[in-house]
Amino acid sequence: MSTDFSDAAPRKRGRALLIAGISGTVILLVLVGLGVYGLIDRPHENTPAPAPTTSEQRPTAPAPSGPPDLTALPRTNDPIRYARAVAEALFTWDTASGLGPADYGQVVLSDADPTGTETPGLASDIAGYYPASDAWQQLTGHATTQHLTIADAVVPDAWADAVAQDRSGTLVEGMIAVTIDGTRHRTGTVSGQEATSEHPVSFTVFLACEPAFESCHTLRLSELDNPLR
Repeated sequence: MSTDFSDAAPRKRGRALLIAGISGTVILLVLVGLGVYGLIDRPHENTPAPAPTTSEQRPTAPAPSGPPDLTALPRTNDPIRYARAVAEALFTWDTASGLGPADYGQVVLSDADPTGTETPGLASDIAGYYPASDAWQQLTGHATTQHLTIADAVVPDAWADAVAQDRSGTLVEGMIAVTIDGTRHRTGTVSGQEATSEHPVSFTVFLACEPAFESCHTLRLSELDNPLR
């Protein structure tokens, strides 16, 4: 059985591109490198509830098994391997695991720019790759899982052009972009029957490896389905 299985309420995520009277791929990439491409504050953490006082303590049953551990991104200086791992981390989730979008997104966010410059922007980028909370709840009702098959992972021509034209040395050595093309697969249950859907996706991972850092780290992500070519 095949069904749409798309997000019930897809969100339009605008980018705050503060570019006045400037155009061109090179300028955009420079802004990405400088950390002024759509920077917003990191999402607020959920505030934990206060612990009960001594008089409020009650015996509790043994805690059930927690959600599964998520695989960290590899320590590597191979940008293609790293970008593929980022892609798989972004698109692999299970609504029945007890984890939410913020938990899955943390895999990529925890390996962000070590300087912290790009981290707020990356947090915003990552949020655009997951269903909105109401859509996630609906998908949870169908026990939906998702994974990605990658067809191609390449350094786009636009990045090579940017590097060639960067005579001022604005782009830090070790920065690179990798464009991913693949298919998003979802499986769930509808009226007791298995339902599946497939959807092509494409995006670009901006990262930095040696000599910028000891190993690759994610700087930013392009808007989903709006990659560099």
